[in-house]
Amino acid sequence: MAAYWTARSKVNDPETYKKYTQAIPEILKPYNARVLARGGRYQVMEGTDKYHRFVVIEFPDFESAVAAYQSAEYQAAREHRIGGVGEVEIVIVDGSPG
Repeated sequence: MAAYWTARSKVNDPETYKKYTQAIPEILKPYNARVLARGGRYQVMEGTDKYHRFVVIEFPDFESAVAAYQSAEYQAAREHRIGGVGEVEIVIVDGSPG
């Protein structure tokens, strides 16, 4: 069953944040992940308008999504977006119909 890594972010330092985003495609390859949405047009229908960047990444299963986030490579890339560079919320959702 597919799983989805969903993120919403506010970028405060675009130059430093780019070091994070540039690393992500290579990090995701071993996990057979597919980026479905990354940035682009959006409209907030409910909730805060704090976040201006939205990402959806599909993984073959929940465990792969969690493993990608917990990987040493992702954690190293993550260092480029913490400490005020960006504000991010990430949620991994199982794709089961419930």
